[in-house]
Amino acid sequence: MIAVSTDPAIAIQEVFVKQQAQAQRQKHLSVAERRERIQRIIRYVEDDAKMKGLKDAMYADFRKSEAEVLISEIGVITQHARHAYRELARWMRPEKASAPLLLAGTQSYVQFEAKGVCLIIAPWNYPFNLMFSPLLYAIAAGNTAILKPSEMTPHTSAFMKKMITELFPEEEVVMIEGDASTAKILLDLPFDHIFFTGSPQVGKIVMAAAAKNLTSVTLELGGKSPAIVDVSANVEDVAYKMAWAKCLNNGQTCIAPDYALVNEAQKEQFIQAYRAGIEKLYPGAIESGIADNPDYCRIVNDRHYQRIRRLYDDAISKGAVELLGGRWIPEERLVPPTLLGNVSDDMLIMEEEIFGPVLPLVTYANNEDAVRTILKRPKPLTLYIGARSKAFIDYILENTSAGSTVVNDFLLGYANPHLPFGGVNNSGIGKYMGYYGFVAFSNEKSVIKRNFGTMSMIYPPYNKTVMFILNKLLKRIL
Repeated sequence: MIAVSTDPAIAIQEVFVKQQAQAQRQKHLSVAERRERIQRIIRYVEDDAKMKGLKDAMYADFRKSEAEVLISEIGVITQHARHAYRELARWMRPEKASAPLLLAGTQSYVQFEAKGVCLIIAPWNYPFNLMFSPLLYAIAAGNTAILKPSEMTPHTSAFMKKMITELFPEEEVVMIEGDASTAKILLDLPFDHIFFTGSPQVGKIVMAAAAKNLTSVTLELGGKSPAIVDVSANVEDVAYKMAWAKCLNNGQTCIAPDYALVNEAQKEQFIQAYRAGIEKLYPGAIESGIADNPDYCRIVNDRHYQRIRRLYDDAISKGAVELLGGRWIPEERLVPPTLLGNVSDDMLIMEEEIFGPVLPLVTYANNEDAVRTILKRPKPLTLYIGARSKAFIDYILENTSAGSTVVNDFLLGYANPHLPFGGVNNSGIGKYMGYYGFVAFSNEKSVIKRNFGTMSMIYPPYNKTVMFILNKLLKRIL
């Protein structure tokens, strides 16, 4: 239990003060002590009996299959944790820095120190993954952490709270459940760092709240990630992989392809290939429906189901054509794999992030046309390129901006812990994963240590000798 008081604001303040005191001790933890804390998480997620509780919870929240939980939740955290455990000693080591001749006799380096008390606000779409991955790096950097899960996945949140309570004392890591009012209480506190994953709209609220205390932020947001298909692409292969990426977690993935941007010469080939991809992933889905398929999960709640339905209905009312679809089942929050053609910019589905298995198909005439389509929208979290032409790939890379880019595959931007992950502008601020995650939760403190020598030759009084030296320095060194 986190506090004695029945007033939520007072209770949260009490645990915050505890963590502030602990943060001063936590930052001095050795490599071995930090590894031991990471090892606690590793042992927990590798315990099949305990993880059954997570699988059951996520089935209750999403009807998510065991395989998807293993792939997108447990497997990801296991990879992050093992990587952090292996690399931590190297990350914590001070980084040597070069020095100009003017600083002869000094030693320069960057020392990493913990930021302090960190707030991690996780979303509902991958509630376990997107809570524990930043937590691992907060622990690795020597911080304490207060965790705020989404209230939209109550079963998974209950599981995570039990796990955190079993693994950590509340002055080190604690989870506080609640709705937007709880988040507001937390955001009013002077945290040393806030890590938020969610929508750009809420990200702006978090950033505004952080500004009041000049708190640093990492914002992992979303946006409309385009998937471009060039004439040189293996269309069947790209469409199959795109269908998988769009339907994983029922499309509720921040790096899911949000719209397909296909060369108009390959439109019909892509439509047929996408249909074939859906049928291969979910046999019988097109002819018999997908409701009974155990591998296809559901939209998280009624509000988000209705939001996707609103986007779909708006598009149809404005002239969009359903190229692939099926039966929507409101009581199950089931949205079938859907492909829409004849879409236009005035449709809501081309303005908002969809976060569901509905894929708009947009065509382009040439490379410049494709780039114009991308640039008229905010910079995406991820951009996908399907092409065998190096010239086309290079052209898109050089003329667009995105948090990450994946060529001839999907969702891999989150799979390599050696690469930074994050958005740009509207799709996010700051990067994390691997070493970059450790840095995100650290203050990179520069240190200059004089071992011998002096700069007194340029101290006042500024006589002719000093001025001669200064002029020489300006010409040769500075």
